[in-house]
Amino acid sequence: MNAISKLTLAIVISAASSVAFAQDSHAGHGAQGAQAGQDAAAAAELTDGEVKKIDKDAGKITLRHGEIKNLNMAAMTMVLRVKDAAMLDQVKVGDKVRFAADRVNGALTVVQLQKAQ
Repeated sequence: MNAISKLTLAIVISAASSVAFAQDSHAGHGAQGAQAGQDAAAAAELTDGEVKKIDKDAGKITLRHGEIKNLNMAAMTMVLRVKDAAMLDQVKVGDKVRFAADRVNGALTVVQLQKAQ
């Protein structure tokens, strides 16, 4: 094989390796992006509830709620912390609400709260 043939072969192999690497890298980012999208969808899923009690001093709310899927929690009535105490000013006892809850520093916490329409 002459020098030009060897050089051409080296360039072709190098280019093929670069394309394969780029495809693998892109596929990895796509998988991470899909996972992030699934996490966002799960976090955005709201649960129906009814306000039973509000404790502004403690930053807690008692809700009778449906299943909280992201926490694998069955329907029940329970006390939850709120991420932001200002959330408690938006609702009153008896209001129907939609909320998202998650574990924040080990405590079950309402991270999103809105009156039901």
